[in-house]
Amino acid sequence: MVISVRVYIEDTDAGGIVYYVNYLKFMERARTELMRSLGYGKAAIFADDLMFVVHSLNANYHASATLDDELQVTAKVTKVGKVAVVFEQTISRGDQVLCSGEVKVACVRRSNQKPASMPLQLLEQLRF
Repeated sequence: MVISVRVYIEDTDAGGIVYYVNYLKFMERARTELMRSLGYGKAAIFADDLMFVVHSLNANYHASATLDDELQVTAKVTKVGKVAVVFEQTISRGDQVLCSGEVKVACVRRSNQKPASMPLQLLEQLRF
């Protein structure tokens, strides 16, 4: 999955570059769009009393994005288990990778925040 993100003033810090945590927000958007493309947007997941939470992540910052840049954000599934999925993600400006990372998200019940198996159909789609 690849999405485009425009950098707005709200995304930048006092130095005029994208504030580091905002790269993680951009990655979240790409993961969300990937799940939506599989028929599992937030509303569909919530309807099953499920939600995804970040279990762990590793991010590497290579260069800075600045105001009005158009970025490409990728999300690729690299590992799938019954309860967790690992995404490899990049944020680029043209051919230059600005940030790369790996994010592990876990499926939990909304009602009790305990680990829960992902729906079988979703598991099958993620394992494509």
